[in-house]
Amino acid sequence: MMGLSFVYGLTGSLYFDAVAASLSASAGAVVSPLLVVALAFVISGVGFKLSLVPFHLWTADVYHGAPTSVTSYLSVISKGAAAFAFLVILTQVFGAVYSQVWEWMLYALIVLTITVGNLFALRQTNMKRFLAFSSISQAGYIMLGIVGDNAMGMASLMFYILVYVFSNLAAFGVIQAIENQTGKLDRDDYRGLYKSNPHLSVVMMLAMFSLAGIPPFAGFFSKFFIFAGALQGTESIALYVLVLIALINTIPSLFYYLLVVKAMFLSSDEPVIPAFRSACSERVGMWVTVAGILLLGVVSCFYNEILTMCQSYGLVSLV
Repeated sequence: MMGLSFVYGLTGSLYFDAVAASLSASAGAVVSPLLVVALAFVISGVGFKLSLVPFHLWTADVYHGAPTSVTSYLSVISKGAAAFAFLVILTQVFGAVYSQVWEWMLYALIVLTITVGNLFALRQTNMKRFLAFSSISQAGYIMLGIVGDNAMGMASLMFYILVYVFSNLAAFGVIQAIENQTGKLDRDDYRGLYKSNPHLSVVMMLAMFSLAGIPPFAGFFSKFFIFAGALQGTESIALYVLVLIALINTIPSLFYYLLVVKAMFLSSDEPVIPAFRSACSERVGMWVTVAGILLLGVVSCFYNEILTMCQSYGLVSLV
């Protein structure tokens, strides 16, 4: 709200078109320090919703303490809505001052978010806290779609969020089913899960593979498109370095996602969680998410439709 009040003071309006026109008229001139502060506040507010570093400190505790159904909602619906709002605000309102004000601000946020999220996810054994830090890292990849100054970047962001929704909901569906029956939330409790609950293990495995970006699942293509969209047509060395850092960060993320798969399928221990039959609504929800993970990975028409929509609505450029 403070950032928006500064924007109003600078432009005399809060309407997108009027603010964008005012900033475009002053493009190329010396940027007002108040505009930098205003944009910093706006990014901070949306960054809090997206759990971007350093605005992420609430995420793990809230994910851990809230009921799993609430946590799954926060991890996908809230984050997806905030990402789309961020996309519209930055491209349609502040696009005129992109290179002058918020380009490097966004680069720093992306690097910090992906790296810090991965490093802390490596240390987690509680499944909900683990997915909390995973979601922080994923938010950094989502932001890569915004810095792609083209229709492919915008389409990649939307496709990435769609894939993330299915993948994360699948993981939380398994966690909730197990928690409802046994109350167990630790990764070590998942040892030997395939022996007692093979269907839940397969759903969780597909979710982990998709979040890690392993082909041929949807997560691989979402990451591929997000990297390609960020680099398409660019000559910026900084952007190449940014994508390289993000690409390197997929290595530790692959490790911690596969730790869950290893516990379920490769552990020689007897299952900690006994066999049980989850509720019908839980089973339906999980199989819907599995269908989304598989279909989005093998059917290209979804991405093509999103790309066409971005071109139709003019979401193609920041400047």
